[in-house]
Amino acid sequence: MDLARNIVDHTGELFQAQAHIWNHIFNFINSMSVKCAIQLGIPDVIHKHGQPMTLDQLIDALPIKNAKAPFVYRLMQILIHSGFFIEAKIPGNENDNQKGYLLTSASELLLKSNPFSMTPFLLAILDPTLTDPWHHLSQWFQNSDETPFYTCHGSSLYDLASHEPRLNQFFNEAVASDTRLVSSVVTKDCKHVFEGLNSLVDVGGGTGTFAKAIADAFPRLKCTVLDLPHVVDGLESSENLAYVGGNMFEAIPPADAVLMKWILIDWSDDECVQILKKCKEAIPSKEKGGKVIIVEMFCKSQQKGDDDHEAIETQLFFDMAAMVLVKGRQRNEKDWAKLFTEAGFSDYKITAVLGLRSIIEVYHN
Repeated sequence: MDLARNIVDHTGELFQAQAHIWNHIFNFINSMSVKCAIQLGIPDVIHKHGQPMTLDQLIDALPIKNAKAPFVYRLMQILIHSGFFIEAKIPGNENDNQKGYLLTSASELLLKSNPFSMTPFLLAILDPTLTDPWHHLSQWFQNSDETPFYTCHGSSLYDLASHEPRLNQFFNEAVASDTRLVSSVVTKDCKHVFEGLNSLVDVGGGTGTFAKAIADAFPRLKCTVLDLPHVVDGLESSENLAYVGGNMFEAIPPADAVLMKWILIDWSDDECVQILKKCKEAIPSKEKGGKVIIVEMFCKSQQKGDDDHEAIETQLFFDMAAMVLVKGRQRNEKDWAKLFTEAGFSDYKITAVLGLRSIIEVYHN
């Protein structure tokens, strides 16, 4: 009775709460609408048009059934609202109210022709293989499996990828697409990170996107990519770039520096310490120029009144994804410092130059 009276007295708050719940129930529609736009090629079609593209022009250019033409407008409306397209007047038709669609900086990052295209990453994360485990999250909380991914598929992500060529391919393409942007910034704006190095091992470097960029930018630097045998199988080495199949938990080839981009987020604290200890064994002391170079996201503290809501939410999304798909987590500076100390390192330096991510240089005596 008291609850019913309270609801009547606070109807405004009640409907606001209801709207909040609705918004989160349907939040997946943003992701799936963008995925649909990518699969239909909408960003590329609008980009190729070269000026604001009318709805009719877009419909004519899309590979869709005529009967589905009326629904394109509704798809574009949600994509405009979520910031992937804008509407602008058609040049030369100033007296006409007709508008056309244009790309935003977000949809430009989804163009196939963009060297930094995030399309492979988007299609990988939204593939059913990686979305289905989310339906097993509550079940996982009640069982003994290491991840919801395991609960769903009966295998870890990396084990499944070693047996499923399609998963292995789109996973590697996703990582490589992200690495292209990161490596271009690091090799251009962070050259000091590689000064004085004669050799470097990219641990978990996949098909070698990062190592290739470093090898091209610093021809005298001998680069090695270490990854699982099924990942590097068939990849050709060059003059200052080599591929080695192996396991970072067992051994890392000796070098002046070890590079790890988005590796430690996938692993538990204990496993990260094991990996870092292997890194320490592979490199010389700080005095002799040795270091570990880590590219990772720093979990930002949630301060009251913090207006960077989207950045914090994105970090929380990554933290949940690391929990559901692998055994990892997001970490703040205190967490990172604890890992470095436990692995036997004595010092570290942070350079925040990659948006939500940073470069961490770690040293030992």
